[in-house]
Amino acid sequence: MKTLKRKIADAFIPKGTISKAAYIILAVLSFALIFAVWMYAVYVKGVDGMFLPSPEKTLESAKNMFAGGGYLTDIRMSVQRVLIGFLISAVVGIPLGLLIGTYAPVAAFFEPFFSFFRYLPASAFIQLFILWIGIGEGAKIAIIIVGSVAQIILMVATNVRNVSVSLIEVSYTLGVSKLGVFWKIILPKSMPDIVDTLRIVLGWAWTYIIVAEMVGASEGVGFMITQAGRQFMISKIFVGIITIGIIGLALDMLCMFLRKVLFPWNEK
Repeated sequence: MKTLKRKIADAFIPKGTISKAAYIILAVLSFALIFAVWMYAVYVKGVDGMFLPSPEKTLESAKNMFAGGGYLTDIRMSVQRVLIGFLISAVVGIPLGLLIGTYAPVAAFFEPFFSFFRYLPASAFIQLFILWIGIGEGAKIAIIIVGSVAQIILMVATNVRNVSVSLIEVSYTLGVSKLGVFWKIILPKSMPDIVDTLRIVLGWAWTYIIVAEMVGASEGVGFMITQAGRQFMISKIFVGIITIGIIGLALDMLCMFLRKVLFPWNEK
């Protein structure tokens, strides 16, 4: 018992660690707790199915949706839109964020604008994109980009600024050139954090899919959720929300795996 208490106490040391098994157990318990609250609200408190469907009703809706085959197309289209928009944002945002975080003149020129731009709601651009681009895939992807690119730029700049100045100063004393400092010190040191930034912003990109699929869509998880809401099919909304969560969790785990594989020297 004392050993267990000691382990628990050690786990709550600031920036402490726990075993992988303990991490998994706690993660499963968090989901189990949410499910228990859901069941309690439905079966004990008797919340009306119009507001909160039962787990059985949600599961039944999921089976029917997947059995028809159309929902798989919805999932594919949403994943495609999010990933294309996110990848374009990353291709633009990472180099620009690196330059902003490294060079003061670049930061002075670009950072105030993107600090302003990141507060603009993506939904405000819907009508403009319809006029400028039309109601095709381009408008939907553009909304994902609007919601993601400024976040990536500013967060990557912050990742670069978090590189220790002492490392840069030591590299100069060792004869590394200014350009060499960027390629040999700043970029390698900041890349693991940049991957974490991309993982976080990818989650944000998924939050824009509902908005994106309001622009002339006829397929997609966001479109399905919107249509289900209009028809008061609450169980289908739950299926859509859970689907997005599962996809997001899978992508999140993939990003963490890639971080460990690509930057094993940065793992503690």
